[in-house]
Amino acid sequence: MTTQLLASELTNLIQESKRKHNDLRQAAEKSLEELKSLRGANEAQIAAELAQRLSFVNPFIVACGTKNAKFTGIAIVCLQRLIMVSALPRSKLNPVLEALREATSAGLDVQLKILQALPTLLQNYATDIKGDLLVTALNICFILQTSKNGIVSNTSAATLQQLVVSVFDKVVTEDRTTSDTGCVGDAPTQNGNINLRSAAMDAYRVFRDICLMTENQRPEYLRFTGLQQTFGLELIESVLTNHASIFSTHPEQAHVLRTNAMPFLVSALSGKTNFATSVRLVRILYTLLRRHLNVLLAEGGDALEILTQLLDQDTALWRRALCMEVFRGIFAEPGLLRKIYMLYDAKEGQKDVLKSLTATFVRVSTEKPVIIGLGHQSTIPVANPYANVGSSTDQAMLETSGVTGIISSSVSGEGHNTGISSHWSSMRVPCIDQLDKTEPPPIPESYIYALTLSCITSLSEGLAKFILPLTVPGDSRGRRKATKQSDAGRDSPAAIPEEGIEPSKTVIDRAGTANSLERSGSFKRNPVPVNPLTLKDHPLHQEVKICAQIVDECWPAILATCSTFLYAALDSEYYHGLVRAFQKFAHVAGLLQLATPRDAFLTTLGKAAVPPNVFTACLNAGSSKPTPATPAADTPSSILGNARGLLSVDNLVTPVGAAGERQRQASIDATTVPQTLNTRNLLCLRALLNLGIALGPTLASSWRIVLETLQQADFVLFSTGKAAGRTPLAGKGADQRADSEAASLIANFGVEIRAVETAAARLFESTVDFPNDAFGEVVEAICTLLERHLEQQSEPESRPQSSSSQALTPPIQGRRTPSGQHRRLLSISTSATGGPNQEDQFALAKLGDVATINIERLLSYPPDISGWSRLTSELIRTLTSASMSAQVRVRAAEIIVRLVLESANTAASLGDESRSKVQLRLLEALRDALSPLQQENRPSSIAHYAIDIDIHKIILEGLKSLLDNCGETLISGWDIAFEIIGSIFVKKRFANDSNAQDPTNQSTVILTRSSKLIRSSFNSLQLISSDFLSSLPNSCFLILVDTLYQFCSQDDDLNIALTTVTFYWVLSDFLSGKTQSLPITDRLIGDADETALAEKAADSQHASSDAALWMLLLLRLTNVTSDDRLELRNSATHTLLRIFDAYGDRLSPEAWSICIKSVIFKLMSSVEEQLRSVGQSEANDKIRDEWHDTAVVVLNGISGLLANYLDVLTVHPTFNSYWQQLLGHFAALLDFQVLEINTATFKALTQILSQSQNGAKQNFNKTTLDLAWDLWSRGIPIARKKDGEKPTDNQNCLLAYVAALRDVYRLIQADLTVDRVRRMLTLLREAIQQALPGAFVIDIDYVTPLQGQVLDVLKMLRTDLPGAPSAIIAQVSEFISIAFAEDRYQDREPTDKRTYVAMSKASMGILQTLIVEHAADLDIYSDGAFLAALTSLSKPIVLKYQFPITTKSVKPWKQATTSALAILEATLHHLLTLDIPRPMLQDIWQMIVTIANGITNANCDAPPERIHLADDQAFDVSSFNKLRELIIPALGSNVVPDKTRKVFAESLFRMSIIHTPAPADTSLIHGNTNGTETHGLASLYKSRPGRTIDPPPVLREKIAYVCLDELFALVASHDEAKAPQITIQPPTPRFPPPGTPSAASGPSEAPHALRIRLARVVAPYLILRAALTLRAYIADQPLRGRMPQPLSQRKELGHILERVVELQSESEAIPDCTNVESETRKHLMRLYPLVVSAVAVAGRSGDDEMGRRLGKCLEVVGGELGI
Repeated sequence: MTTQLLASELTNLIQESKRKHNDLRQAAEKSLEELKSLRGANEAQIAAELAQRLSFVNPFIVACGTKNAKFTGIAIVCLQRLIMVSALPRSKLNPVLEALREATSAGLDVQLKILQALPTLLQNYATDIKGDLLVTALNICFILQTSKNGIVSNTSAATLQQLVVSVFDKVVTEDRTTSDTGCVGDAPTQNGNINLRSAAMDAYRVFRDICLMTENQRPEYLRFTGLQQTFGLELIESVLTNHASIFSTHPEQAHVLRTNAMPFLVSALSGKTNFATSVRLVRILYTLLRRHLNVLLAEGGDALEILTQLLDQDTALWRRALCMEVFRGIFAEPGLLRKIYMLYDAKEGQKDVLKSLTATFVRVSTEKPVIIGLGHQSTIPVANPYANVGSSTDQAMLETSGVTGIISSSVSGEGHNTGISSHWSSMRVPCIDQLDKTEPPPIPESYIYALTLSCITSLSEGLAKFILPLTVPGDSRGRRKATKQSDAGRDSPAAIPEEGIEPSKTVIDRAGTANSLERSGSFKRNPVPVNPLTLKDHPLHQEVKICAQIVDECWPAILATCSTFLYAALDSEYYHGLVRAFQKFAHVAGLLQLATPRDAFLTTLGKAAVPPNVFTACLNAGSSKPTPATPAADTPSSILGNARGLLSVDNLVTPVGAAGERQRQASIDATTVPQTLNTRNLLCLRALLNLGIALGPTLASSWRIVLETLQQADFVLFSTGKAAGRTPLAGKGADQRADSEAASLIANFGVEIRAVETAAARLFESTVDFPNDAFGEVVEAICTLLERHLEQQSEPESRPQSSSSQALTPPIQGRRTPSGQHRRLLSISTSATGGPNQEDQFALAKLGDVATINIERLLSYPPDISGWSRLTSELIRTLTSASMSAQVRVRAAEIIVRLVLESANTAASLGDESRSKVQLRLLEALRDALSPLQQENRPSSIAHYAIDIDIHKIILEGLKSLLDNCGETLISGWDIAFEIIGSIFVKKRFANDSNAQDPTNQSTVILTRSSKLIRSSFNSLQLISSDFLSSLPNSCFLILVDTLYQFCSQDDDLNIALTTVTFYWVLSDFLSGKTQSLPITDRLIGDADETALAEKAADSQHASSDAALWMLLLLRLTNVTSDDRLELRNSATHTLLRIFDAYGDRLSPEAWSICIKSVIFKLMSSVEEQLRSVGQSEANDKIRDEWHDTAVVVLNGISGLLANYLDVLTVHPTFNSYWQQLLGHFAALLDFQVLEINTATFKALTQILSQSQNGAKQNFNKTTLDLAWDLWSRGIPIARKKDGEKPTDNQNCLLAYVAALRDVYRLIQADLTVDRVRRMLTLLREAIQQALPGAFVIDIDYVTPLQGQVLDVLKMLRTDLPGAPSAIIAQVSEFISIAFAEDRYQDREPTDKRTYVAMSKASMGILQTLIVEHAADLDIYSDGAFLAALTSLSKPIVLKYQFPITTKSVKPWKQATTSALAILEATLHHLLTLDIPRPMLQDIWQMIVTIANGITNANCDAPPERIHLADDQAFDVSSFNKLRELIIPALGSNVVPDKTRKVFAESLFRMSIIHTPAPADTSLIHGNTNGTETHGLASLYKSRPGRTIDPPPVLREKIAYVCLDELFALVASHDEAKAPQITIQPPTPRFPPPGTPSAASGPSEAPHALRIRLARVVAPYLILRAALTLRAYIADQPLRGRMPQPLSQRKELGHILERVVELQSESEAIPDCTNVESETRKHLMRLYPLVVSAVAVAGRSGDDEMGRRLGKCLEVVGGELGI
């Protein structure tokens, strides 16, 4: 690239120079040839070769000398390239520089290229360009700097500045070499001349000449004059800024500053320089002060003094602004500030620079109060209301500010901004940085004040950054090193680290000798911060002393300045910065143990937190109660009283004179001050709290400043309902920005409130790190707040209410006021009740918070040292004080409870010994809190009593929580816990009669103080009884039993009483678990005196202590069982019996004997007594029913208990005695005739007796069983019923009664007698009859439980006793009949749901079994039991479809039929063999016939639903056939009356009729009343009128044919000789066993004779039956004509004709016809006339088939006649 450029430019140069400049052309051609001859491969090699060719640059040097613009331009381009690549020969540097100087007259492009090349030239040839060459290079820049072209001039100035800086760069490089050789000259210093090397000499000469030229003097080395002063100042500043170290290490340069620069600067500032010059002068001066103050000690002091004077006295705003900007920079460097103080203020004889400056700040801040909006409180800045709307910020600032002469004009006019705001009180570019301006820029009037605030802020932050890290102890420095103090970007004061030191009583000298705070007493591992003044061995100790001196000397001015601005109009940014500065300065003062400035700042900050007018307005609010807010204790806020007497701070910040007062008042009147706190007040409050956090351990008595402030602010917030106060505006004009800021502050009020709350919480949390003494100061301060209120509330006189009187009232005598702080009077005298309450609430809340935070401290040290005693005594005094309000007292109680709970939780980790002491202390605190409430002389008003109850409840709940959390680890204090629990009970004595004065005639009643306390107290007792019995000492168990009884006896809360009963069980379980057995003996019990038992129980050394306690527990529980409340006494009964049941196996027989006598029988006797009492007519029904329930509970429990331990009970010799007493109690209970009691009694008996089957029981003998039988057999249990009372369901009672019989029978069955059996049957029958089942009990398909039990008992009874079977059969027969009684469903009441159907059916099976088993027993026949059985079975059979009840299972008549057949099959042959009386036997046969007739008969006129006639008919056919086999031919016995047989035959006849006969045949069917058979048969032959109506066949047609066939069978001849194939082996019903004599007729009759008797009876009915059918055919068929006979009639006729032809009748059954002899066809002879008539009818009607059948009949007749 370089080669091409050079070749191209040389070619151009050759072309351009051919005509006129031959030498130039030749030089160019030669250089071009040299260029072409180069061999370098890259730029570096080419540059190196060119640097060796000396003539190569000649054409360029010549071209510059020609003054030709074109040649010069080409030459400069090439030279610039050669300089850039270091290709110039070093010997040619001087010609080159001269060429460049000659080219300065060329055009703009050449000049700029020259300026571009010079810096590179000095950089690439730094070692060669020095001396004259350097001067030449600088001269080139000076020449070009004078150019009228602004571009060239400015570029040359920058280049010159760069070259000058590079000169000093060479000095730095030169100084790095250690060689002392190469000195080129000497230069003067303060101590004489010194030798300098070349670079240093060049720098010295250049800098000195610049200073001289700046002072308009002639330079010594530079060949240039006329340097502009501003540019010279810029060069000086550039050198000082870039190479400050050279002036410190080179005395010759410092000498130049001292002799040339500083005098010029000071003198120039003192004069009337313009703005541009002043800016540069100030900048140089600021640089010198910052970096060269050490070498300019005297001169620096003068400079600072000049700046201060200018600030204080100069009238030009811009000049004062420049001075303040310098001070702002100085204050921003803490180290520089300390150096200034150390060099001047701290040395005697030196000027007080810093003190003067801070004093100047005070004057500056107060000189124009209207500008900053100074007032009684901070306000929001307001912009100029006359500014143009929509103008820019800069324009607004321009319009509201002015230059010299304008500022001093009417500042009180309307045309200015009010206040300090970032929108108009700052400048985008500070004046000191506006180097491009020749005139001063528009400067806001408030700019000076903003800079003052910045200085104050920087001062505070600088002190804090330096001091705070030094206060961290060595062992925690690493842990806290991350703490940051810089908060410039925050919107609120930074949180101060929780560090503090003990305050010192003196300043530096005394603090320096003070010993560091002893930290051995610090409770936590974080000790008190170190006082940096005590670190004498620290390398920064001197610096620390300087800081302390600054604070001690300057704090009044700083405080005055800050106080002024606290009440000025500042925007949020400035206000936050001010509060931060205020906070940090106070923090530093506190850390350095400077108490006076610390307290002054705290006091002032407190005043700013709550303005006095706001607080006064709240005090004077009177009865105007604000909207209720949340408890103020949870919203800590603060206010301080007036601090005018402290350090006359108000005099420092208040404008003096009437004018100042008018200005202040005008600012205040600009807006209406709201009577509440605003966001800025809270900001100050938070800063105060942060200071309290940081300085806590060192505040000592000054804690009252913070605490009273916090309390008062809390009162203000409470009084105003936490309403957000609006920060007032600084003026009346409309300012949208100010309104927006005010609204933003209101919006942030809630956030700030939360921030204050957080800070307040951290304030009290920080006390955990305090030593005990410091912590005691905090506690004392809080208690003092509360005590003061107590004292003032007890004073009757009223107090002034005006704010002025309050502000001037001296402090209360005898009380210290921290640092002379004013003490306000409380608002007790006002009518607003919320105020004092809130203040007390605050004090209580903070007392509780401090205690909570320092729990470990309070427990680790003795009460007097740790503060425990002071804390608890104050809380107890408050909660018991009658003069305090209810809310305060309740809050005090809550706090002491919370403190106790937290202490208990903390103590859980301690050792046993320490924990025991702490627990005792805690419980004593609770007891001590209750003691004053239990005094007799307490105020008796309702309000006080209610509050006492509420407090009592809180403490009781606290005890419960204590036990809940720490009960397992509680070692001591259990007796106190029970004392607290029992504190709710009061014992009162009442007279039993009129003689009330006699103490012996008075009874003690336990009452409760209030029903509200029971639950709270009981919860603790419940917890102890449930979880902590194992932790109780032995001495407390008796107390526990007494306490349990007290809670059971109270009437206020039934649920608690019920729950308490269960704890008897728990305690019993615990006591029983302590030993394997309980040695209960007669000696232990004695006369059952509870006092003696209590004494033994209380003696833990007594061998039977546990047993006595257990018995005492049972006796107390037994007393509860007689309580008037049903649930309670029942629960007590259950629990009592559960205790016996659970631990009965540990009791000996003797112990059981004692317990039954002392407890069980006592319980039963008390129940009986109560039952007698309530049994009277005037007793309440509900109470009576409840006692009935109790009796049931007692019976159930006792029975279960005695049953479970019957084995043990029967061992004791006195068992029978107790058994007799027990049954006596049972009988007594039965006598009350109460259904429930009767049920329970027999269940109890059953349960006890049921256990007797488990092995043989000693002493369980016949006497015992007889007593049980006597109790049962005394009769069925009867319930007494009142008049008009509906019958009740006694099913369960009778069930229990029958169930008892089962167990009684089991025990007595070995000695059972028939009389007892009959008694049982009688009582069982009565039980069935008296049973009244419920409305929903249906016994159709299923038996009722009682019926089932009774039947089961019948099955169980012994039948081997003589007379027992017949008795049982008779009773079962009665049970069968009861369902089918004729009047059962006629006279039954509508409510009676009993049918006994299911029982009847079940009894049939039982009856069948009994009779079958005892069929050979003569007694069942002779006693009529068998007849009763058949009679009962016949009833459902005869009724059949006429029975109105329909069953879903087997029908009763079917079951009866089946049972009857089975019974007859088993007994009929015994009827013929046993010696049964004839009348009884005849009755039996009559009943058998009745059963048979019932089987064939059925009323089907209206059959019930779900009746299947076909199935029923088939069943009846089968049953009849089976019965016929059983009774035929035995029915023909001579024992059976003919009347019985006739009834059987007549039934067969009637049931064989298939079609309903005609009315004319009725006389034939229903009788010949005269008994002459012939007359009846004669009437058969008479014709009757025919009928055309064909009757349908009967429904039971099949059974009709069976009966018809049976008629033929009974009449048929049975010649046994003709039927040898049929052999019937005896015994059968028809043939008794061989050798068995017949009871009725001696020797048995032949079967043929029996059949003849039957045939004689049946034959007339058979002839009549056949005749009826023939008569119907003869009479009806002619009417039909040729129409065939109906099928059913035709079938009937055909069947009869067929059977008539087949029948061979018994010859003796039918009398012979006159003149006709026949043996077996006599029946046809009787029917012959009808057959003949029928033949004629058949012939006429053309009925051939019937004619043929009738013909066969005639043929048989003819055969008999011999035809």
